[in-house]
Amino acid sequence: QLQLVESGGGLVQPGGSLRLSCAASGFTLDHYHIGWFRQAPGEEREGVSCTSSSGGTTNYADSVKGRFTISRDNAKNTVYLQMNSLKPEDTAVYYCAAAWGAVCRPGIYDYWGQGTQVTVSS
Repeated sequence: QLQLVESGGGLVQPGGSLRLSCAASGFTLDHYHIGWFRQAPGEEREGVSCTSSSGGTTNYADSVKGRFTISRDNAKNTVYLQMNSLKPEDTAVYYCAAAWGAVCRPGIYDYWGQGTQVTVSS
């Protein structure tokens, strides 16, 4: 079964940190660029970050730039999202998704995880 599984979400105070993981099973991530997305209640899903298949190129939404870091370990078939200086407005369900191809680009993602809840609150 081909799937992505996110983990690492939870409740954190403003200013705190979380590290999300996105693990693939049933396929290898080597040839996929990976995106992290989030969706808050009543809001549209938004792209947060993306990493190329090699990890050599990354991009970030302006709202998280300087606070979040995406990385990947292809040997572990896992992608990470390190989130620092978290704000209440970062509260959302976070999803990872994989799309075939080396370079991050807008388009249809082939595989999606089930999501992990991140709540930033005091």
